[in-house]
Parts: sequence; C-alpha cells; structure tokens
Amino acid sequence: MPATPDRHRAVFRFYSPRAADHLAALEPELAGEEEMRSTASLRLDGEDCLELEVTAPDIPSLRAALNMWLRLVRVADDTAALADAQS
Repeated sequence: MPATPDRHRAVFRFYSPRAADHLAALEPELAGEEEMRSTASLRLDGEDCLELEVTAPDIPSLRAALNMWLRLVRVADDTAALADAQS
C-alpha cells in the first residue's frame, strides 16, 4: 500500500541467511493485526531478505507499530543466533 496524504508508510529490509525462518516465526503475529490502527505485512524478497512494510493513518500510530515490529524482528534474530550457538 503506497503512502498517501492520509496514510504513512515505512519499509524495512532485513538481510539474513535465515530470512525464511524469521518469516515463519513472525507470521503468527500478523493474525493479531485486525483491530490495530496500523497494518503490517511481511514477505521474502529473494532467499535472504525479509521485508517488513507498515502503514498507519498518523505518525504516532506508525511509530508505535514500528517499535513493536522492529522489536519482534530483533527477538526473532536473537533467538536464531542463540539456537545457532547451541548447535
């Protein structure tokens, strides 16, 4: 969804050899998005890139959604790193 005067948009791309694992770990979080002011989408862009797109009607809503989603991506990445270290 492109940004419009009544919607704000942010797109982040995270490059990792485990991008597909991160997507699988984060997809369940999308189910709780129905009643949020913001919307988020996740997709793979190639084999090693996870793309996060967040849109919201105003800057405070966009900021709040980005705080949540960026934290979730960091936790997924930290968890994957711990799993790798245990192997």
